[in-house]
Amino acid sequence: MKKLIIPIAFLMLGTVKAQVSNTENYIQTKMYLDYNGSGATKTSETIQYFDGLGRPKQVIGVKASPQGKDVVTHIEYDPFGRQVKDFLPIPQSGTQSGGIYTSPLGNASSIYGGEKIYSEKALEKSPLDRIQQQIQVGNDWTGKPVKFDYDANIDGEVIKMFTTTTWENGATKSTIEYGGMYGAGQLYKNIITDEDGNKTIEFKNGKGQVLVIRKVLSGTENADTYYVYNEYDQLAWIIPPMLSKKVHWQWDDQEALAYQYRYDGRGRLVEKKLPGKGWEFMVYDKADRLIMTQDANMREKNKWLITKYESLGRVAYTGIIGGGSRTSMQSQAENLIIVEGRSGSGFTKNGMQIQYSNGYFVDIETILSINYYDTYPNYDFNPSLPVEPILTGSPSPEGRSTKGLPVMSFVKNIEDDSWTKNYTYYDLKGRVIGTHSINHLGGYTRTESKLDFAAVPQIVVTKHKRLTTDTEKVITETFTYDHQNRLLVHKHKIDSNPEEILAQNDYNELSQLTTKKVGGISFGSPLQTINYQYNIRGWMTQINDPANLNGKLFGYAMRYNNPINTGYAPAQYNGNISEIEWKTSNDNILKRYSYSYYPHNKLMFGHYSEPFATVPQSNLYGEYLEYDLNGNITLLSRNGRNISSGLAEHIDELHYTYDGNKLLTITDAKQNYSGYPGGGNIIGYDVNGNMINHLDKGIDIIKYNFLNLPFSVTKNGNKSPFGSISSYLYSADGTKLKKGYSYYQRDWMGNTSLKQSVTEYLNGFQYVLDGSGIICFDCAPPLPRLQFVPTSEGYFDFVKNKYIYNYTDHLGSIRLSYFHNGSGVEVLEENNYYPFGLKHEGYNNLAGSRAYNYKYNGKELQETGMYDYGARMYMADLGRWGVVDPLSETSRRWSTYAYAFNNPIRFIDPDGRQGTDWVHNRETNQIYWNNDATSQATAGANETYLGKSGTYTTQDGSTTALNSDRSYTNNSLLGGMGVMNNLDPLIQAGDSASAMSVAAFGTPNDGSYIRETPSLNTAEGAFANPASQLASTMLTAMQEAPLAVAPELIAAKFFRGAKTVEKVAETSVLTAGETLRIENAATRINKPITVVGSRANGTAGAYSDWDYVIEGGLNSRNWSKIKNSIPGAKSTIDNTPRNIDIFTGSVNKSKPHITINPR
Repeated sequence: MKKLIIPIAFLMLGTVKAQVSNTENYIQTKMYLDYNGSGATKTSETIQYFDGLGRPKQVIGVKASPQGKDVVTHIEYDPFGRQVKDFLPIPQSGTQSGGIYTSPLGNASSIYGGEKIYSEKALEKSPLDRIQQQIQVGNDWTGKPVKFDYDANIDGEVIKMFTTTTWENGATKSTIEYGGMYGAGQLYKNIITDEDGNKTIEFKNGKGQVLVIRKVLSGTENADTYYVYNEYDQLAWIIPPMLSKKVHWQWDDQEALAYQYRYDGRGRLVEKKLPGKGWEFMVYDKADRLIMTQDANMREKNKWLITKYESLGRVAYTGIIGGGSRTSMQSQAENLIIVEGRSGSGFTKNGMQIQYSNGYFVDIETILSINYYDTYPNYDFNPSLPVEPILTGSPSPEGRSTKGLPVMSFVKNIEDDSWTKNYTYYDLKGRVIGTHSINHLGGYTRTESKLDFAAVPQIVVTKHKRLTTDTEKVITETFTYDHQNRLLVHKHKIDSNPEEILAQNDYNELSQLTTKKVGGISFGSPLQTINYQYNIRGWMTQINDPANLNGKLFGYAMRYNNPINTGYAPAQYNGNISEIEWKTSNDNILKRYSYSYYPHNKLMFGHYSEPFATVPQSNLYGEYLEYDLNGNITLLSRNGRNISSGLAEHIDELHYTYDGNKLLTITDAKQNYSGYPGGGNIIGYDVNGNMINHLDKGIDIIKYNFLNLPFSVTKNGNKSPFGSISSYLYSADGTKLKKGYSYYQRDWMGNTSLKQSVTEYLNGFQYVLDGSGIICFDCAPPLPRLQFVPTSEGYFDFVKNKYIYNYTDHLGSIRLSYFHNGSGVEVLEENNYYPFGLKHEGYNNLAGSRAYNYKYNGKELQETGMYDYGARMYMADLGRWGVVDPLSETSRRWSTYAYAFNNPIRFIDPDGRQGTDWVHNRETNQIYWNNDATSQATAGANETYLGKSGTYTTQDGSTTALNSDRSYTNNSLLGGMGVMNNLDPLIQAGDSASAMSVAAFGTPNDGSYIRETPSLNTAEGAFANPASQLASTMLTAMQEAPLAVAPELIAAKFFRGAKTVEKVAETSVLTAGETLRIENAATRINKPITVVGSRANGTAGAYSDWDYVIEGGLNSRNWSKIKNSIPGAKSTIDNTPRNIDIFTGSVNKSKPHITINPR
């Protein structure tokens, strides 16, 4: 998007008509949001004014509010020139068409009332300018700062651990040794205390290596995570709290609880062991690219996952190959640069022609996926192209083509040789306007989008067939936006049915969604009108008013710092929710959960009450929990409703026992038939840490594929009268395609019969077949019936031929479903949940839809009682997962089976891998969801905690509203002001953000980030200096994982002459010429220059940006020395447009980077 937008913005500067203040220094930015051939009717305009020292002092979003009024951000400095206050944006009472405001805060009271409208930092009085306190906006936060303290350790505070390293099979093998305790003053000690008094202490050595992250739980107990480095300064061990408490442990302890890493002579990670899992092996080619991986399950079968690359280092195809030991496979690959070129003939495997060569490791047993770039290969099954003109491999008159773009990908089913074939089409500006997916049954799902000038979709048409012989289903969606591209109306039409108005949105002057009218075929007669409220922090506080439904079906309120039942719910200031209330029209009874937390945000209990019922109920559906130091639940006490009396009864008192993090047994002291079935049977696991049985629930065996996804779950021997088997079919990328369920059913006379159902998942279209007999994936069963397709507000039920609408809570859990029955609104289903997701029983039980089983967190409930999150299955009755977290290395102090950091009221695991919250990474200048950021104290290195929602103002003056539903509203140079929907696939973990889309502008396929380049004259720029980094200011924060040691982030060093180049990347991705040019630039400014982002991690295309980190900043004189010669400058040879981004923070050593020093 930037490559298209920036030239347009510059072209417009000659025709702007805003009434700017010509007596002031300013930068004016204006962007067309539409274009009619001669001009624009919608524009996004920003004026940034500067003082005499060149510092920003006021930023104006011209007519940016929903009512067309100016939105002004005031900027001021303390006597030392530091920006210690950050003001919320102030919508004005009108517009001055860009003119500066002499009283920019004058309208604050009409927007924010009497609230404090700025956050502030208290900085120490020293040249380091280290932050000591940060106080958020809002009156209630005035006395609740985040505190930063800097100290040195005292004697006996930290255990000294070091390693003795030997070499075994070509890899390091480090044994931990103890050297007593660190003496006083030997370590840096940095302390962060959040708004609720949760204290985190970080200890670093003189090299800047994090040695310990300490979570203070009480005056006598800490949760310590130790990081131990080998003699080569490589991270060799991570000791989570449960293990570090033991101090002297046995071999079994470390196998169950420790993270272990081993490296080869080139500094590449070749072996790693995660807690509770067997060893995982990695093999690289000569270019340091990861070629093969093997986990413990695959090792038992002598199989390896193999990845082959094409000439530009992009993944060509993947598969499974037989092989021997790691050393044997490495010896075969180490002198090869494995590149497979495009080939028209290629080779055939698993029923598919692969149009690449197969010159290396030719004995691939199974091809799993194929990726094509640059040009569309010829296949006889290729679909027709979109009607709209699209890019091809041949350059257009403007010089654009699909060169550098992904165009096709094929993915095989794991259990058979059927394929899903995906195509992507781009318009003449390089924007995605169409996709076509041929499913494994031969049918297809095709989407075509009509984009406006700013790449915002106006119309999206989806066409679908299960089989090629089926009648095509056509879904047409239309979108209407306001003058800043905020979504106003979303319409939906299926085939020739009447067009349904899914949503009509209204916003307040801060661009927060305040009213949504849902459903209906006329604008004046929606099925429901939903009202939203927010607090000063931007956190949502209400969905309708549960105290007064006023004819609505559902009301929901969240409280943070202002709970009512303070005896059970202490006020929370760090973003935790202290209380929720809800009411539905089914019984009109207000229900309340009051929450209390352990230090560092683990849920202690959820106290349930019905304070205004005729017979007030207390703790009917309460849960109380205890945990070990790793966050494993050790006790879960749960109440339920007695069916006879209707009163509360204690249904569960579950005691958990463990081997490391693996749950071994559960004993129930209550043995209530309404609760957990009990039994105390031992739970089994495979060598990958996957749960393979759960006899308490009758689960005899669970079988997994190579992705650690279950493909078969057998209960009670699959025999009459209570047996069953659930079978799953996946594609090789983990997409669930099919589920079969066979079970025995007993009738009222005691006779049993075999029943079965088959569910198919085809690009959101869900089919169900009910019948009897034995499931056979290879047979041709009767045709399943199309049941539903999801919409943005619920789903369309093809059986009822009606739109079903869902009320969801802040976690995405479906609470109430309703539809129009022809005469009025009818409630179809109501669901309410315990804190950890188990469904309430005993009231408001409506049948709902048999086919639609999406409930807690919006995830599908399985027949096994587990919820399918995609990457893992969740057990809501136990509050934990059954398999190891695939992203466990991003949160190493937690159990690899813990759910949502044991704070399910605030977090969800979007796909079963990690929880989320907003942070800003100052090195890469990206805003994304961090896996463990519940406050500044738990944000990662180089991350500023932004909360679950709020407003973020960049130094170019744009403002971005970060919403708790993971959408955002932006007013910036990059994207106008509009709520961008469907961002879920683009929200990535902090550890992955440098190489992945985080939050896109334009279409959901745009790879832009929310990012900015901080001004060197701001406080943020002043903090980004080596001294304050070493002292761990707010800008370096607390780092849970000092080094991400995933295979693609491998540390190594190599030398060119007298120069040192430090790199952390998949491969040496810079050419000799590029390296020399960067070295020359570094020499000119006498500073190291670090390449980060896609140019460092090997994913860059021909037109990718060049992202650099220059610590300490870059003045204009130095910039002029390098701007025309450093890679990324506009090429005079091929006239290729590229972009350079300079970041001024410190280098994040856990991310791919290449640092080149001056000569």
